[in-house]
Amino acid sequence: MEEAKKGGIFEGNTKSSSMEGAEKGEICERNTKPRLDDHPQVTAAGAASLFNVDLILEILSRLPARSVHRFKCVSVLWRDLIADPANHKKLPQTLAGFLYTSFYNSGYRHHFASFSGGAASFDPSLPYLHPNKDEGITLVDACNGLLLYRRYNSSRHDYHFVVCNPATGRWVELPPQPQTQERMNRLNHTAGLAFDPAVSSHFHVLCFERTFPKTLITGVNIYSSRTGAWIRRDSGIVEKATLFRSKCVFVGGMLYIMGNLEDINGEYVLVGVDMEGKVWKTIRVPYGSKFGTIGLSQGCLHYAIAPLNNNNEILVSEIALWCLKDCDSKQWVLKHTASIDTLISMTWEKYRVVEIHPDCDTIFLAQCGGDTLVSYDMWHQKVGCIINLEKNSVHKFLPYVPLFSEPLADAEG
Repeated sequence: MEEAKKGGIFEGNTKSSSMEGAEKGEICERNTKPRLDDHPQVTAAGAASLFNVDLILEILSRLPARSVHRFKCVSVLWRDLIADPANHKKLPQTLAGFLYTSFYNSGYRHHFASFSGGAASFDPSLPYLHPNKDEGITLVDACNGLLLYRRYNSSRHDYHFVVCNPATGRWVELPPQPQTQERMNRLNHTAGLAFDPAVSSHFHVLCFERTFPKTLITGVNIYSSRTGAWIRRDSGIVEKATLFRSKCVFVGGMLYIMGNLEDINGEYVLVGVDMEGKVWKTIRVPYGSKFGTIGLSQGCLHYAIAPLNNNNEILVSEIALWCLKDCDSKQWVLKHTASIDTLISMTWEKYRVVEIHPDCDTIFLAQCGGDTLVSYDMWHQKVGCIINLEKNSVHKFLPYVPLFSEPLADAEG
C-alpha cells in the first residue's frame, strides 16, 4: 500500500488500534497466544492433525470475505489454504479491482485497475464476446462476480445483452427484449444486473423504460435466467420519477438506481424495484444531491456524497458516508465524514467519490481531470492504495469480486 508521499496524496490523522476497538465496542485486549508458525518444528502435516483442513475450510467459507483475508495472518497453514487456487470455489472472495474504460479515436478500450497491484486474471476486453469486427461491447453493470455487457452491431444498428463470468470464461447471450410499436420510441438503455449467489444461482437483468425527452420511468423489462424469458411491468411509482445513468445496486431482493421526483422540487431519490416488477419504492438520499455514489458494502446499501459537481465545483464542505441498514425504514445513518478543505490543502488536487469498498468503510476517489484512483479509509482518515489509470479514462468504475463457483445455465465458453 502506498502512502501519502506519492503524488502529494493526502493523509489524515490516524487513530490507534486500541481506540478503534474501543469506539467500535470491540475487545481491545492484545492477543498473546502463540501462532502455529511461531513453532518451526510444527509442519503443515502436523498442523493439519491439530485442525482438520476440511473443517477449517468449512468454517472460513461461512465468514465474510474481509474476515477470511485477515485470517491469513493466523498461521502459514491458514495463509496457504486461503491463497490456494484450488480453494477459491469454497471461500468468499474480496474486491480484486475495478473495471473501467478509456476513450480514443478508435473507440472505447476496456481496462482493469487492480486493488492489490497485480495483473488482471482475464483480458478486460473479453474478445470472445465480440468475435466479429462489426461488433463491440459496452460494460453496463457488475454484481457479485457476474458482468453485464451490451453487445452491439454497428452495421445492423441493434444491440442485445450478454452476462459473463470472467473468472470461468462462461457467458450467456440474452434473447431480444419484447418490443411493441407503442414502445419502440421509448428509451430503454438504463439496465442493471441482480445476482446473489448466497440466495440463488440464477440472475436477473432489469432494463428500465423511459420516455423522451423527460426520461420519466414508464416500466421495466425483466429477464430471469430461471425462465430464460423477459417479462414487462408498468412502473409502480406513484410520483413522476426520472432516472440518471448511474450504477445499480442489488440488495435485499431489490435493484436500486438514482433518480429524482419531478413533482417534489426535483428531490433526488433511490428508485427500487423487486425481481417481479411488482414492488416499487423510492428512498430519499441525504443532502438531496444527484452527485452522490451508491454501493453495496458489508451487506447494506451505502451512499457517499460527492463533494464536486460535473463542473468540478465544490458542493459541500465534507465527504460523508451514510448507511441504510433497513431499506424498509428508509432511515440513513451517518457513519463517517472527511473535511474537503483539509483534503484539498494536503493534495492541491480535487477528487470525486466514485466507488465504495464492498467489505469496509473505504471509498474510492478519482482525480478530477487526472488519471489517478485513490482509496481513502474513512474510519482511520488515511489514504491507502494509489492506482494509476489509463489516459482519457471514463470515470465509471465497476467493482469486480471474482466468483469461481458459479455455473451459468446454457452458457457458452
